This record gives sequence, structure tokens and C-alpha cells, in this order.
Amino acid sequence: MVSMDFWLFWQWKDALFAVETLLVVVLLAFTCRLAGAERALKHLASHRLAPLAVGAFALVLRAAVLPVEPIPSPNVHDEFSYLLAADTFAHGRLANPTHPMWEHFETFHEDQFPTYQSMYPPLQGLVLAAGQVVAGTAFAGVWLGIGVMCAVLCWALRGWFPPGWALMGGAIAAIRLAMFSYWGNSYWGGALAATGGALVFGALPRLIRSSRPRDALLAALGVVMLANTRPYEGLVFSLGVALVALWQVRKLRLRAILPPAAAVLVCAAALMGYYNWRGTGSPATMPYTVNTHTYAVAPTFIFQAPHPEPFYRHRVMREFYLGWQVTRYVLARTPEGFLRLSIGKLASTWNFFIGPVLTLPLLASLWTWRSRRTRILLFLAALMAAPSLMVTAFHPHYIAPGTVVIYALILQGMRALGRRMPRAVRAIPLICIAMVVVRLALA
Repeated sequence: MVSMDFWLFWQWKDALFAVETLLVVVLLAFTCRLAGAERALKHLASHRLAPLAVGAFALVLRAAVLPVEPIPSPNVHDEFSYLLAADTFAHGRLANPTHPMWEHFETFHEDQFPTYQSMYPPLQGLVLAAGQVVAGTAFAGVWLGIGVMCAVLCWALRGWFPPGWALMGGAIAAIRLAMFSYWGNSYWGGALAATGGALVFGALPRLIRSSRPRDALLAALGVVMLANTRPYEGLVFSLGVALVALWQVRKLRLRAILPPAAAVLVCAAALMGYYNWRGTGSPATMPYTVNTHTYAVAPTFIFQAPHPEPFYRHRVMREFYLGWQVTRYVLARTPEGFLRLSIGKLASTWNFFIGPVLTLPLLASLWTWRSRRTRILLFLAALMAAPSLMVTAFHPHYIAPGTVVIYALILQGMRALGRRMPRAVRAIPLICIAMVVVRLALA
């Protein structure tokens, strides 16, 4: 039997979709021009601290809706695992000793042997632990992470677009992702991987233009963040950006940028190896690998063979690993099932990042396919889509490293629309703001 909460959830989603679609139709008749506001925003956009303003804007937005979207309670297995990591780090440990009665505490996405710890990479847990230590709640880490993400998105877009467009992209991302999305309302993550991808993406044009060591440091920091949040997708995205840089290698001053980048990456690799060693006993073995080998039957990728069935001590864990996961894996290995799951992943991505209001500029970006910038963006977007098709499970934070590329494509389309439908471009930010009011009213 389907629960009432399920139906309420979908009624909520349908209502939001209908209202946003209606507003998109209305925007085509939008004729007002807010000249004073446009001048003020243009002046703000040209300031070097504009990215910080976008980050502060995101923090204020999330704080403003706390009466209707209060500090969340964890609801998903993954969240409890990340909070275990936060508790572990907050107490000054990298891992915990195995409990003598661990069989009674065995649960999802947590390793019991050789140590008791979260199976996930450590960065999300570290940020949650910082919020826990400094502010007394792990949600403070989520809140600050969303603000940093929006600030870095704006900074990254400034490397590819004029300041005014970058400010708009960062503000739209803040409205869409900071207030009501699960990235800002759970402990599941997403913002940190998006920040890492934005650092790598934003450093690329700056390195090509000037090859400053500080931009190399930021790019390396982004790679480290990706390796410690979404290692698989982050590796694919980083390799894609590296291929674009290789294409422009003649413009790079390698002697200026390689040493600082290499220093950051080597230090990070050593720390990651130490963390793995303390948790699993091997610098090259991640806690995630230990967990999948211990419990999972369905492999990570659909082209891999299934693992042997392990011994499960608890019925609920056996049902999870042999039920939903195996069913989805078997479905994904059939042509029809692969197509259905791929369409579902695309729909989930569209609903989370884009929605009706941003669909028009996203489609308009295809008008500019002759532009070198557009081709680079489409190349990176395709690279991010490909690995997502190869895994059975999917949530929008899986492709978080490519968040900045999605909004860069939207900005590229908005610039193209501005030459044909300027009033629609002016209305898009207003519709995003109107949707905030609608969400508050429905809540």
C-alpha cells in the first residue's frame, strides 16, 4: 500500500511544476524593465567581492526559510553514515575500534571491520564535524557549505562570462539549490562536490590566460575536494578539464603552474593514504571498497559481474542488498531497462537543476553550438553524463561535479536569448524569486 506521505510528496511536486510552467508562459508577455535594479546589480557584479555577495545571499536565503524548512533530521542511510563520520572526527579520531558486540549494531553504509567508520570519503564528514564543534550542530556545516558553493560557482562563471552574467548564474543557483533542495536540507552532500568541480572549471580559463600559480593551487584544491566527495565522477570531470587544458597547452606556462599543483596533490594523496591506512589497514584500500566487498551483491557498474552472496545477520539488510539493489542491477543490464533507467536519471537531473523556467535558455544554448565555449561545455556535460549511465543507482549529487557546467550552459543560452527575446531573459530571475514565494505559500 502506498503511504499518504508519498502521495502528498507527489502532489507537492506536481503543484510546483504546474505553477512554474504557468509562470514560464506568462514571462513571454513580460515587458517591464527594472532599470534601477539592473544598474545596481551591474555595479555589484563588477566588484571583485561579488562572489562573496552571492555566497552571503545563499546563506541568508537558507536562514530565512528556517521557519518552514527547519534544521533537518537524518532520514536516509547515507545521512547516518556521514553523521557517524562527523562524530568520529569531532572526537579527534579518524576511525573507531570495532565494538565487542558489533553484530547488534550492524547497519547500512558503515564498516564494522577492521574499524568502525563511515564507508564514504571523509570531506563531507569533516565539514559536518566542523559545524558540530563550532556551532553545536552538524547542520551548520551544511549551511556554510551551500554558501561556499554558490560563491565559488559565481567565481568560476566569472572566468567564462562577463561579471553580470556570472552574478546572475550564481544567484539563480543560490535560489534553486540553497533553499529547498536536499543539498541544503539534508546531510547527504552535493554542495562540496559542486564546489570542487567549480574550482577546477573556473581555474581552467584563468590558467590559459595567465597561468598564475594561485589558479593552479585552486584547481588542485578542487581535484582534492572531488577525490574526497565523489571520486569516480570527480576523476572523470577532472580528466575532461585536463583534456581541454591539453588542447591549449601552448598557452600554459607549465613551469609556473605544475610545481604548486603537484605539491597540493602529493600532500593530499599522502593524507588520503594515511586516512585509508588508519581505517582499513591499507593506504590503497578505501572504506567504500571494504563495505561493498562485505555486503553488496550488485556491483557498482552495470558491466561488472555480481559479487558472491555474503552471510547477512539481519533480514532487513539482506532484503536491501538482495532486493532493490539486485533488481535494479538486473534491470539495467537489459536494453529496455537501461533505457528506462537512463530516462529516469535524465528526468531527475532536469527536475533538480533546471526545471521549466531554465529549460528555455538551456535549449537556446544549442543555438550557439558553433561557439568554442559551447562545444567545451557540451563536451564536459557529455563526460559527466556518461559515467552516470554506467551505475545502477542515481541521485543528483552523483553529478554534482558538473553543476557549474549546467549553469554555464544556461547562461550561454540566456545570452543567446538576450539578442532575440530580451524581456524573457529579464523575467527568468523574477520567476525564480516568484517560485520561492510559491514554495513558502504551499509550505
